[in-house]
Amino acid sequence: MLTNNTPGAGVGRAAFHGTMNMSTSHSPIDIQDLERQVAEAAKPFQQLVTEMQRVVVGQHELLEGLVIGLLGNGHILIEGVPGLAKTTAVATLAKAIHTSFQRIQFTPDLLPADLIGTLVYRPNTGDFVVKKGPIFANIVLADEINRAPAKVQSALLEAMQERQVTIGTETFRMEEPFLVLATQNPIEQEGTYSLPEAQVDRFMLKLVVRYPSAREERQILDRMAQTTATHQVRQVLKPADIVAARGVVDRIFIDERIKDYIVNLVVATRDPATVKAPVKDLIQYGASPRATIALTIASRAKAFLDGRGYVTPQDVKDVSLDVLRHRIGVTYEAEALEKTGEDVVRTLLEHVPVP
Repeated sequence: MLTNNTPGAGVGRAAFHGTMNMSTSHSPIDIQDLERQVAEAAKPFQQLVTEMQRVVVGQHELLEGLVIGLLGNGHILIEGVPGLAKTTAVATLAKAIHTSFQRIQFTPDLLPADLIGTLVYRPNTGDFVVKKGPIFANIVLADEINRAPAKVQSALLEAMQERQVTIGTETFRMEEPFLVLATQNPIEQEGTYSLPEAQVDRFMLKLVVRYPSAREERQILDRMAQTTATHQVRQVLKPADIVAARGVVDRIFIDERIKDYIVNLVVATRDPATVKAPVKDLIQYGASPRATIALTIASRAKAFLDGRGYVTPQDVKDVSLDVLRHRIGVTYEAEALEKTGEDVVRTLLEHVPVP
């Protein structure tokens, strides 16, 4: 959290309270009314995080990232070694929402039709009917997504980007909310297929799950070392709550200087020389404008979760790794130096001037 001594700490608050008659739509902003709306709309989502914490020990960044993706209407890629509660966290999120949920185990023999559905011939009528696949759910868990070949992974593209699926000559809209949560194991390479860049870029966030601390692991032992499940998840959220909250998120104020900060950060991933960052030889390609949009929405969602009606520079910093780490391609030189896209983003954050 920013303090008054941190560079840029006062931009969000000062700009928000000092520009009551300015907004992106050029309509007046009722500060107190918006703050009340945020406080009221954020309550069920804060309850959602609390409910998930009853099952998942620690992993605050993972749980918060899942809720930010839900608020931002963006898909999420979750990466971590086995046993870190990736699938459990997603399943818990789905159980806490009164909505439909489908878990799809990706395997090498999976076909696109197994995912989106297909046309089935009926001999008695002599025509074809559409049989929808498991992707037609509000929350879809694509478990171990990198275990299926590219043709299956690509079957998700239309649904993730266009929020629709075409089967034969018919196109079906996905019901809102629609969220794809995919997991993958970063250390196992045998029998896996790398995700195409077009697929990776469609994930709003990439959440990296770390090992728990010794204290957290002791809590896991006390809570989970049993043969039967003891924690029942309560449903604390309805689809209507999500849709309504997204409308509030869209209204959260972003000062012009913070917008410039977001753009400068994304542009620096393509041309680090603009901020004199020593990572030019490490970057093969940078983030697309889709990253700029995702970073803006995620920053608003972060402010919403914190109960604020305005975005601060720290909000942008807090979500930048999750938004950008998977959108930067690194060179062979970077790989030789064991540098990742996350390392590049951390360096850029140190060099891009904070408003």
